[in-house]
Amino acid sequence: MRDLARRRWPVIPLVTPCIVLLAVFGCKPAANGPAEPGAEAPVPDVSTVTVEGTTVPRLLDFAGRLASTRVAEVRAQVSGIIQERAFEEGSLVAKGDVLFRIDPAIYRAEVDAKAAALARAEATRVQAQRQSERTETLVERQAASTAQQDVALASLRQAEADVASARAQLARARIDLDFATVRAPIAGRIGRALITEGALVGAADATRLAVIQQIDPIFADFNAPATHPDSLAGPAGDRPATEVRLLQPDGGLYPDAGRLLFTDVGVDPGTGQVSLRATFPNPKAALLPGTYVRVRVGQGQKADAVIVPAQAIQRSSAGEAQAYVVTEGRTALRPLRTGPLTEAGWIVEEGLKAGETVVVEGFQKIQPGMAVKPVPWAGARAAALPAP
Repeated sequence: MRDLARRRWPVIPLVTPCIVLLAVFGCKPAANGPAEPGAEAPVPDVSTVTVEGTTVPRLLDFAGRLASTRVAEVRAQVSGIIQERAFEEGSLVAKGDVLFRIDPAIYRAEVDAKAAALARAEATRVQAQRQSERTETLVERQAASTAQQDVALASLRQAEADVASARAQLARARIDLDFATVRAPIAGRIGRALITEGALVGAADATRLAVIQQIDPIFADFNAPATHPDSLAGPAGDRPATEVRLLQPDGGLYPDAGRLLFTDVGVDPGTGQVSLRATFPNPKAALLPGTYVRVRVGQGQKADAVIVPAQAIQRSSAGEAQAYVVTEGRTALRPLRTGPLTEAGWIVEEGLKAGETVVVEGFQKIQPGMAVKPVPWAGARAAALPAP
């Protein structure tokens, strides 16, 4: 036992200094440790603007659909086999351009036959005329009776009628021969060919060969509530036409402004809306018939309108517009009802008043009810608003 105690005793002087060192360094606070619970986090900076009331055009947006100015369905007017397609699909064609050629052999033969019939009728008329002149001379010499003169005159009239009939039949045959060459009835953009070479077409069937549409200018048809018929009235008398604009899918405006053509005289009893039509120039064929569009119509001026930059508008999960408003140094997320988008920003119909401060940049650093430090937004605001 004494030997065992002697072996363990030298360990004690080594353990004691280690305990003292641990006590000294363990009690010292870490330099990079967490802040004390009472310390405050720094207040983040956010870019803000103070909204002001201004006068802007009063604009209304409606859903519409584009339609061609004129549509022509190309059909065959005579029967026959299609020999040639003489146009390029999707190209622009002028009125009278050749589109298809039908086998003309039968119609050429018919023209020749009708021309021969006309020549025979004219020869008969010449003979009847000379006979009538001879009979008239004999009657003057009392060598023929008046009855013979009446017969000769009737034969002449019949021969003249035969000539007129033959001439009409020849004209009809030439028309049929001309119809064997199918031409464009209007100018416009032609679609794909609906029939190929070698197909049999006829005048009695409803086979369409192609469709031509005029899209410059192009119509935009839309419906509007009949609450203010005078404000959406088309041109009448000395009243100027209302200017309208088209909204592109990205929210921008179509470069060329249109004009309102007319407002329908009747109201749909089921929807309480009236039909309207506007026209837009389309020189580059950028607008295609059948496309759904948004039509913007100006209705005078709106005073004291509140406009915020487009960046300030946030969207909820339901797609509703909202914005951060700074009140007494703290943020509040406020729902908004927005109007049209202009070059200066969104027009706010409800939810904001002139003089309030709205956050434009720095959303990733804030939450509702958080203290912030407002900083003026560095973005430039448009000096002038666009026309409706």
